[in-house]
Amino acid sequence: MKKRLSRLALMAPTVGQCAVGAALAWLVAKNVLGHPSPFFAPIAVILSIGVGLGQRLRRMIEMVVGVSVGVGVGDLLVSWIGSGAWQIALVVALAMAVGVLLDSGSLIVLQAGSSAILVATLLPPSGVGGLNRMLDALTGGVVGIIAIALLPASPFTLVAKQASGMFEALARALRQVSEAIEKSDPGLAAKALDAARGTQANVEQFKQALATSWEIATISPLHRHGRSRLDGYETAAVPLDHAVRNVRVLARRAVAALEGQGAPPAWMPDALRELADATLLLRQELAHGQEPHRAHEAILAVAGRQGTERWGFAASVMVAQFRSIVVDLLQASGGDREQAVAALPPLDTPGDQDIP
Repeated sequence: MKKRLSRLALMAPTVGQCAVGAALAWLVAKNVLGHPSPFFAPIAVILSIGVGLGQRLRRMIEMVVGVSVGVGVGDLLVSWIGSGAWQIALVVALAMAVGVLLDSGSLIVLQAGSSAILVATLLPPSGVGGLNRMLDALTGGVVGIIAIALLPASPFTLVAKQASGMFEALARALRQVSEAIEKSDPGLAAKALDAARGTQANVEQFKQALATSWEIATISPLHRHGRSRLDGYETAAVPLDHAVRNVRVLARRAVAALEGQGAPPAWMPDALRELADATLLLRQELAHGQEPHRAHEAILAVAGRQGTERWGFAASVMVAQFRSIVVDLLQASGGDREQAVAALPPLDTPGDQDIP
């Protein structure tokens, strides 16, 4: 229930934009354009704003094009062949086929098909009805974008909330692997692996929130001045995705190592905990709109914690993944890959030339 309430709080501004925008689109289409039943206008608002995150401008364009295709094909065919079961099948097939040829986006295809059904059943062609419906869709799309611009959610708050969950998931996975190694418990390592496998959802939500935040900051004049605060998250997005993926491999190799394929290095549990702390420090600095200098220094300190002893195969793979995670986090905190790799101490192990 707590997660649902948290999601509702996150999406409340978008719900408000949809509600206000739908009402305004109806009023504009009815009272300004003079359309008696402009239901496409509020529908276009909902689809262009959406209750999801990201690509609202694209959804508006797809909505208008989809309605235009569906209404155009529907008006043309129904006025010629009439209405009925086989006519509906033909109209829908042709409208959706045209939508597929125009664009691969699912919204344009679905909207073309649904608009064609409405024309073939409830709204038979009459005069300029098709043109009016296209104008309604355009009106709703434009009103939707205006609602985003004038009633915006805070783009920085939006991305910071989603990033917080991703950073927490990454730090928690690092700590769980550390505990499993410290206790030599393959069962704990298996639990850490299960938890790590679920972290990709956090990454995808963060990426989606980042795309939406940039969209809001670009469209809304109220937030254009704050676009620079999103730069840190933009820099961190891809490296953090890589770090999460590498933690999964680290957890998988920890299971193998603790089941007897080779003991992990003695320094690794402490190093993983310090890396988890540095991850949360990175979250804190980005959330405050700061350059993540302290986090970068903390990650650099962890990079130097490695020993130079030789390891077995499973332990060597774990070391490789640990080093990859360090490189990922150094990049996420603003460094480039060459500098990050150079910050790692050299390895004195067989095959170390393949390990970053």
